[in-house]
Parts: sequence; structure tokens; C-alpha cells
Amino acid sequence: MLHGDAVATLEGWAAPDAEQEKLREHYLRHLAQHADGMWRSSRPEHITASALLVDATGTRALLTLHKTVGSWLQLGGHCEPGDTTLAGAALRESTEESGLDHLTIDPTPLLLSRHQILAGGCAGTFHLDVQFLVTATADTEYTVSEESHDLAWYPIDALPPDTDTTVQQLANRARHHLTTTPRLGN
Repeated sequence: MLHGDAVATLEGWAAPDAEQEKLREHYLRHLAQHADGMWRSSRPEHITASALLVDATGTRALLTLHKTVGSWLQLGGHCEPGDTTLAGAALRESTEESGLDHLTIDPTPLLLSRHQILAGGCAGTFHLDVQFLVTATADTEYTVSEESHDLAWYPIDALPPDTDTTVQQLANRARHHLTTTPRLGN
């Protein structure tokens, strides 16, 4: 079910530029060639799901100082057997890593990011990350999970200077999306 949802999500996604289109095609080839392509056991690549979590105003993003990576990242991670959709996996990860309830997710990906993992149990593999936008609709009092050294809210247009470039790109895409797409309740 999750594999099929990933294929449908990627087939239905309009990539914002040629580089993202090449990644989309790469992800679809990976899924066509690997029945286990959604799981961390798939080597040397596997699909992951992450999200930039923003507050209700869309002006702040919650980032995690990731224990394994050691830098500020968006929330997210590996798909799990109970996940039925990529967006659901990103939402689950956002909830688990932030401790926040009442989150909503835009089920259309914002960006794709293929990056090599250099540490931890997936060292040497590539994550084929599908990145979404999640919004905190109520409380923004987070809880730091065991996967993080820290969590912090940052202005979406002023992330820490040592934030990974892929997170900066995700924040830029989220800002663009938030300013050009009508939001619920507006």
C-alpha cells in the first residue's frame, strides 16, 4: 500500500524545476526496480519522508538539532510498516519528533532531496527524501525527543547560519508555497 502511494504521489507531482524533475524520475525508477524501496533495508537507497513544520502563521519553522547528523534539520525519517501514505509517514514523524498534536499536512510534496547518510545505522546509504509542509494548528510547545539534542522555532526567513543547504531550499520552497497558495480558513 505504501509503495503504491509513493508511486502515485510522485507520478502526480509537478516538479518545480528541471533538477527536481530528474530526482522525481530517479525516485520512480528506484521504486519500479525495488519492491522494498520504501524500507531502510533497501540498499544503497531508500525512500524517506520529512516535513518542514511551521507555526499557524507560517512565519516560524521548528527545526531539530539531530543527534546523529549534528546539525539543524527538518523533522522526518524512515517509513514504518504501519504507514500507508508518504504524507502520513511525514506527519507521524513530525508528531513523534516534536510532541505536538493538532498538526495538518499538505499531501503534495514541496521538494525532493537525495542525500548520503554518513553516520548511524544507515551510514553509506542515500535517503530519497520526499519533503512536505506540516502546520501546527494550535499549541507550539514542543517536546524534545530522544532523536534530537534540541528543537527550536526559527523565523522561516532567518534559519540558523549553519543550517544544511537542503533545509534552506525547503524553507524557501515553503515560503513560496505559503505566499502563493490559499490557506484553509483564509
